[in-house]
Amino acid sequence: MADKLQQIPFSVLDLAPIVAGGNAADSFKRSVSLARHAEKLGYKRVWYAEHHNMENIASSATVLLIAHVAENTHTIRVGSGGIMLPNHAPLIVAEQFGTLATLFPGRVDLGLGRAPGTDQMTSLALRRYMHSVDQFPADVQELRDYLATPDRNTPVKAIPGMGTEVPIWLLGSSTFGARLAARLGLPYAFASHFAPTYLMEALRIYRDEFVPSASLSSPYAMACINVMAADTTAEAERLATSFYQMARGIVTNERRPLQPPVDSMDGIWDEMEKAAVMQMMRYSFIGSATQVEAGLEDFVTQTGVDEVMIASHIYDNEARLNSYSLLAPLFKKA
Repeated sequence: MADKLQQIPFSVLDLAPIVAGGNAADSFKRSVSLARHAEKLGYKRVWYAEHHNMENIASSATVLLIAHVAENTHTIRVGSGGIMLPNHAPLIVAEQFGTLATLFPGRVDLGLGRAPGTDQMTSLALRRYMHSVDQFPADVQELRDYLATPDRNTPVKAIPGMGTEVPIWLLGSSTFGARLAARLGLPYAFASHFAPTYLMEALRIYRDEFVPSASLSSPYAMACINVMAADTTAEAERLATSFYQMARGIVTNERRPLQPPVDSMDGIWDEMEKAAVMQMMRYSFIGSATQVEAGLEDFVTQTGVDEVMIASHIYDNEARLNSYSLLAPLFKKA
């Protein structure tokens, strides 16, 4: 049953959740413990996402968190899933990731997103002026140029950064990123863990329109999904109620730290909220190891992705580590 899974690597998306009763310092400790655990189990990479003004996510200073985790691990790739490029000057990102690549050679990924990763008011606080997302393709190319080996006459150089050739990924939740990644010959990661609608179309466009580049000769697609695995189905379903509460907060705009699991979601969400959560989180696999294996096998068969990234929104850290442990026998080790 797991033949296809054994052919591809699995990776980790850690949103560095702040849990109820905890704080950002606790979140960072959890991130280090998860990265070390994933490294031992053979996961290929662990990524962190840039979000701002969110009470339940501690990864706003994404570059610093990447550096902290890289310093506390040895072999697993670390990177961004992603850096929201409209929030930053490309030169600054090149210098930051050039520094990371110099400190941790061969281990750093740079995933780039087009959204601000926050609300409009916070976007203004971050940038002081609104930088149009229409500038994104040009910014990606500018950043790519900074990380390449420059011509001696290039007036502006990223130091460190130039010549590091940090692998750049484009992230997406629609077809825009798929087309741009294809045109630039870059690897592509789809955010199907919260935006499932365009997954299949985006993958088709990316493969059909892919143009080989110096860094990538053929399409390489990764999809992120939600997985909550446990020793029993009942325990997995209970753990998933923390995830459901978090997702409901996205739907209702009532964000708060990740909540402990509950015996039932009855009285917490109404039918409309439940339907919205289930649609948004369609690619979620919850259950025992056997149940999750069957779901993942079907997902990989349908999508043909080259890599799977796992997000596990679990309140208890030991239960979260166990969820990743239960998946480890299924995939190709890094």
